[in-house]
Amino acid sequence: MDEATSFVEDSLNGVIWNLVPWFLIAAGVYFGFRTLFVQIRLIPEMLKAVAETPKGKDREGRDLDEEYGGVSAFKAFTISAASRVGTGNIAGVALAISIGGPGAVFWMWLLALLGGATAFVESTLAQLWKTKDADGNYHGGPAYYMTRGLGWKPLAVLFSAFLALTYGFVYNAIQTNSITAAIETSVGNDSVVVKAIVAGVLATLTALVIFGGVTRIASWTQVIVPFMAGIYIIMGVVVLVVNWREIPGMFELIVGHALGLKEVAGAGVWLAFTQGMRRGLFSNEAGMGSAPNAAASATVSHPVKQGLVQTLGVYFDTLLVCTITAFIVLLGPAVSYGLGDVQGVSLTQSALADSLGDWSAHAITFILFFLAFSSVIGNYYLAQTNLEYLTESKTALNVFRFIVIGFVIFGAFGSVPLVWALGDTMAGLLAIFNIVAIIPLGGVALKLLKNFNEQRRQGVDPVFNRDMLPEIKNVEYWDGSDPVTRRSSEDRIEIGQDSSAG
Repeated sequence: MDEATSFVEDSLNGVIWNLVPWFLIAAGVYFGFRTLFVQIRLIPEMLKAVAETPKGKDREGRDLDEEYGGVSAFKAFTISAASRVGTGNIAGVALAISIGGPGAVFWMWLLALLGGATAFVESTLAQLWKTKDADGNYHGGPAYYMTRGLGWKPLAVLFSAFLALTYGFVYNAIQTNSITAAIETSVGNDSVVVKAIVAGVLATLTALVIFGGVTRIASWTQVIVPFMAGIYIIMGVVVLVVNWREIPGMFELIVGHALGLKEVAGAGVWLAFTQGMRRGLFSNEAGMGSAPNAAASATVSHPVKQGLVQTLGVYFDTLLVCTITAFIVLLGPAVSYGLGDVQGVSLTQSALADSLGDWSAHAITFILFFLAFSSVIGNYYLAQTNLEYLTESKTALNVFRFIVIGFVIFGAFGSVPLVWALGDTMAGLLAIFNIVAIIPLGGVALKLLKNFNEQRRQGVDPVFNRDMLPEIKNVEYWDGSDPVTRRSSEDRIEIGQDSSAG
């Protein structure tokens, strides 16, 4: 480990990651109890909300679509999934297991279940305080609810700056780094020429997409993410079938090591706990304040709907895709936990090849390339939305885009430990900033959830109007003038203005 990596990992992350797990757990438990575990109770509503599309016409007679008032709930889901589903699922999970042992998987699962409630709250708040520009595009996220909900402008500026740097630069370097490692393993060549070719191809593709605008980003991600994730899940299921006799022992190892019942050489319980938390947060981003930026871009009739959609995103990412990787690794060759040289995507490749044959290692390279590239696109979108909060300068935006492309290139040449350590540092800081904001705003999300449930009980599709909760201030949208939220008088129900957290 070089000096730069050692400083980031031991000094910065040593402090930050002694705090972050407790922030994540406390927020998840708090919101879980306050919402009566909405992340579990309303799973059917999540599936319904993600498939919802804007209906009707605008005032000029045009059909509602992504060109009017944002993007559909599903496209917002895929934009956030694009930043979630990528190297964190394939390389990050393998890295967590190789360092922290099989118990890391258990803590990753726990973070997803607890984080579902946190994801619901932050994305619901992002929908409530979103804004709409002259072109009909929505903008929102933590910076907006920090400013409008709390009046904490300095924290909003700090958060936006950190998120733009994290997702535009550091996380995109991580994506390129993992793509490069996968290709090097696949072709058996780690020369500078290979790195340069990978960097050049990714930089070119990234430039073509990010200079094309948000609509093009949504169009790419809604195709790439489900298709590639689906192929990967199918391969994982085949691994389970091939190794079905070993499945009970695998679960025993995961739970036993996580709870200290089964020792694994080189990886203690605390290491499993912290690695599971780190990789879980990097992958599903629940509580980190990134997904709410995509959530705010969706056209929905009630803020709660997008909160539910983003909760589903956490489950899709961690309980499905990350779990598939964990099973592939743990059903593969034995790993020297905490001590082995094989880490990240190369570990997933070798484990998959052991179960399905050498061809599958090349298949992982292909899948990871597209998933990681979609993450670069999704990461850029999240970074752009926060840069636009800080400045409306087109020059600044274009300079930022070129620097993003520069970091995409850098990632191909950077060391694996350093880029992941930097990613952990930034993720931890963002989580702390965001949770500090959403805890005091939790009551607002609860009022919206009660409003949503009252309408459901009356048998109508929930629609929100800011007049329903007039005590909530600085709500720019949701005035009932938009075709998506406007109803005819015979359909409208009056949900009392006394809706409260109860």
